[in-house]
Amino acid sequence: MTTAAAPATPTTAAPAKIAVVYYSATGSVHALAAALAEGAAKTGAEVRLLRVAELAPDEALDANPAWRAHADATRDVPVATLDDLRWADAYAFGTPTRYGNVSSQLKQFLDSTGGLWASGVFTDKPVTGFVSTSNPHGGNESTLLALYNTMYHWGTLIVPPGFTSPTVSAAGGNPYGTTFVSGRGDLGEETLAAARYQGERLATLTVRLLVGAQAKESAG
Repeated sequence: MTTAAAPATPTTAAPAKIAVVYYSATGSVHALAAALAEGAAKTGAEVRLLRVAELAPDEALDANPAWRAHADATRDVPVATLDDLRWADAYAFGTPTRYGNVSSQLKQFLDSTGGLWASGVFTDKPVTGFVSTSNPHGGNESTLLALYNTMYHWGTLIVPPGFTSPTVSAAGGNPYGTTFVSGRGDLGEETLAAARYQGERLATLTVRLLVGAQAKESAG
């Protein structure tokens, strides 16, 4: 299969604004989010790395040392708001799988966006997703597909990594979005590289759309 690197980023009057919004319990999705944000920033994009609010009670976190440790370690990561979604030109959403579906924490945030959707905030904006599970058949693809259901209703433009770079194949070859199997150990460089590429691809295509919109506006 022939693959291609991310296309060159065209120039625009202002950098693309990318919101990377995620939920992570023990750190895997957070690491993917940080790598994706890094890839987007590489293009010159302005990036906001944002977590959604934790819904689980303290008792649940305290019963799982890894969950508690990650929550404490990421307290300084800003919590996503609807204003962040208004601000952004494009989005990346990340979640661990929950029975093959989106985590309740991220889903609650998505479910709060009805007013933005009704006012057309999301229309024609690029979006992509990334996921982690604990085992190879734990629902990576079904969770991404479930996540994208919201994006279809929003009228956003889904930007999957596809098989557009060797980094996708090297990381396991998921064309729907970067995924990680936490039960196999720590995140490797191949998976992080795939996440960076996904962020770079999202930002690059966002700039192309912005340049096109500016050219159309200039032409009257």
